[in-house]
Amino acid sequence: MEGVSLVINDTEKVKGCCGENVGESSTCACGPGTVQDTNSDTGTAIKTTTGKLTYGNRFDHLLIRLGYKRNKHRVEPGLYALGTPTQDSPVFISANYTLSFDALRSSLPETDAYILVLDTKGINVWCAAGKGTFGTGELVHRIEATGLKNVVTHRILIVPQLGATGVSAHEVRKLSGFRVEYGPVRASDLPEYMETRKATPEMRRVRFTLRDRITLIPVELVFIPLPVLVAAVILSLIGGYMAAAATVTAILTGIILFPILLPWIPTTDFSTKGFIIGALSALPFALWTFETIQDASLWMRYGSALIYMLVMPPVTAFLALNFTGSTTFTSVTGVRKEIYAHVPTMARMLAAGIILMIVLAIIRYSGGM
Repeated sequence: MEGVSLVINDTEKVKGCCGENVGESSTCACGPGTVQDTNSDTGTAIKTTTGKLTYGNRFDHLLIRLGYKRNKHRVEPGLYALGTPTQDSPVFISANYTLSFDALRSSLPETDAYILVLDTKGINVWCAAGKGTFGTGELVHRIEATGLKNVVTHRILIVPQLGATGVSAHEVRKLSGFRVEYGPVRASDLPEYMETRKATPEMRRVRFTLRDRITLIPVELVFIPLPVLVAAVILSLIGGYMAAAATVTAILTGIILFPILLPWIPTTDFSTKGFIIGALSALPFALWTFETIQDASLWMRYGSALIYMLVMPPVTAFLALNFTGSTTFTSVTGVRKEIYAHVPTMARMLAAGIILMIVLAIIRYSGGM
């Protein structure tokens, strides 16, 4: 029944599971999957949840990683009881994106707390903070809508650090009376954080580990088979099977190798990193082509090799630039700067390479070498 919202106003109706001593303003939890009567005087509706992820939850996570119905993985906004919280239990703030909510609750399996879920339109905390849906206005609105003031006696909200760009602490306090406390970047650090309520420098550090980067690869792979097939077939008609193989290699380099090797590729711009790794992936094709067409003229051999050096790097660089949307390393300003600085170069290189491929193919088929 998780996600079902009911209001229990009659104290007698909850005595069966809460005992005979339940009061008019109780903090009784009737168990996982039921509705908690937190304050019958206010009629506050509180949904319940647990810190345990089910196989269904994990399957949903897999679907998210594969890009299936990307905007449909949402949690109903509102107030949730984790465990058996009391009026003194901490209040954590989350987005209504399934992965964000599940990461939070599964990190606190032994904690009794409240989770206030904001309506971020199914977007994670970091992205929603940038878009404004995980923001001051929505937080204040949700505090009022759930009657949070009547649920807890304290006035402290624990907000994820990555949501700080959207939440103004002083405005929240001014408008709602609640003090914002910024927690660690990662939900997994919350148990340690809650022991002292102080974040260590490591907790404040934004990490983008190899595991994080690899996790993002499947969703990109799901959308490329058809475009890759079409591009490979078209280019194979012009440049043969090696052109098709080069197309697949350039795309897979940008989608798979780039995220894996990201920290170790020189330069700071994602686009230039993409050009570098794209050139390295193109080099074997260029050398192989140069060495295998010994019967052709020298300029034809150089031209054929040059095609790969012109076509493959911009493809990989474009995919690398696209990866900026998946990392906290970049900013909107930085990405915009990269687009204006490098996309024209990508387009010119790709166009030059394709034109050269067509010209050399015409010369080859007409008998000129």
